[in-house]
Formats: sequence, structure tokens, C-alpha cells
Amino acid sequence: MENEWSSLKAHVQQLEEKLLKSEIRTSPEELSSLLKDDFFEFGSSGRIWTKSDCIGEEGIGEVTMILSDFDMHQLSEDTVRIIYRNESSHSFQTRNWESRVLRFRHVNRNTPT
Repeated sequence: MENEWSSLKAHVQQLEEKLLKSEIRTSPEELSSLLKDDFFEFGSSGRIWTKSDCIGEEGIGEVTMILSDFDMHQLSEDTVRIIYRNESSHSFQTRNWESRVLRFRHVNRNTPT
């Protein structure tokens, strides 16, 4: 069971890191495949972003993030929450991933450290 959890955690971390790559963030096609139709997140400015906001012509733009302290918690049979520190902005990131298709699910909250 622990090996299964470790594999899932590694897979979700890879998906999260993929979402941070410039070539993914600027590709409407790639973003569309990773984001659920009902996706939304809260930006650090307080703005609410939806999938349609993200998959515009230029995507969601480039960011520089250095991940550390990655952790994952099971919320339900098919949903996990990941939490990690963004060393670039000195904030924590929290996101939910749905494991049926492992698509980005719901929340991004920035918390200054």
C-alpha cells in the first residue's frame, strides 16, 4: 500500500511540475488536457481564474517556481490535496487533483510564509 501511495504521490508531483513549465502554461491545448472543465483557482491578487480564462490564446503565462516540501493528503477515494512551498514567492500552494483522470480540480491558495 505504501509503494502504491508513493507512486501516486510521485505521479501527481510530476503533473504539478508539468503545469509550471512555460511550454505547458502557454499552450491552450496542453492546459485544456490538464484542467477539468469546472476548474477554478484563486490567484495571489484575489482574482478568480476559470478554465476558459486559462486556455486563451496565450495560456496562463510563464512563472518561475521552485517547489519544496511537497506533500499529499487523500481527501476522498478519488481526490488528493497537494501542498508545497513555492520558494520563489515564499508562499504555500494548495491544489486538489482528482484521481479518476488526475486532472487539476479546484483550489490554488497562496499563503505568504
